Amino acid sequence: MTAAAIAPTDKSAPSARTATTADTSTTTGEGATSVPAVRLTGVGKTFRGGAPVLDGIDLTVAPGEFVCLLGASGCGKSTLLNLVAGLDAPTGGTVEVPSGRAALMFQESALFPWLTAGQNIDLALRLRGVSAKRDRRAEAERLLDLVRLRGSYDKRPHQLSGGMRQRVALARALAQDSPVLLMDEPFAALDAITRDVLHEELVRLWEATGLAVLFVTHNVREAVRLGQRVVLLSSRPGRVARQWHVDISQPRRIEDKAVADLSVEITEHLRKEISRHGR
Repeated sequence: MTAAAIAPTDKSAPSARTATTADTSTTTGEGATSVPAVRLTGVGKTFRGGAPVLDGIDLTVAPGEFVCLLGASGCGKSTLLNLVAGLDAPTGGTVEVPSGRAALMFQESALFPWLTAGQNIDLALRLRGVSAKRDRRAEAERLLDLVRLRGSYDKRPHQLSGGMRQRVALARALAQDSPVLLMDEPFAALDAITRDVLHEELVRLWEATGLAVLFVTHNVREAVRLGQRVVLLSSRPGRVARQWHVDISQPRRIEDKAVADLSVEITEHLRKEISRHGR
């Protein structure tokens, strides 16, 4: 087996391979603990006048861990990301981001069209509190170079391809200097080749920066291609239905046999969740 499937944690006897909810630390090595990057305990969300969207979510993301959140449309994946980002509050349970902040990257690049690529990043740096214009320019140039867009500081969004705009959006998220990066289907609108290239770039940046990444997707193969762990949410209300630790070494390709085999297994569980919701 290339990955181990983990059933939902029995709260009366927590699995040794999943984070428990008894304290605020998570095991990262032999006998070692560290403060988690993200921790959700019993999180629920109900919008006024509606049915519960999320119910009893227990999820811990370790520092530097890449976790992909998967589920059918409407299961609450984006809602969960908004709760972690602090854009909304849970109606039950607790959301902890010990660093105090998380950077969020949306499905669309959401760049300001009247600003250049560099100025979009500059805005994030100003909001972060970098006061000196010279320092902001140098950091924006560095981040553009990091996402392989050297020389693009003065280009406006309409002069960039879809993939390049997403790179600028990623650089802007990195400009927030948060140890946690939240990504809400950032490559869904891109063609297959561009998406594959950006998968490689994201893995490269993740390995270089040591960020904790919580990545929302509908695409099972994308989740297996990228994540160290894949978390499947049930259909409404969203609950953690199953988890897989992906023991496939990077670099991975989306067409690799090990990726394909695990994707088939996860897809079967996803189909069951969709069928259950349809009844």
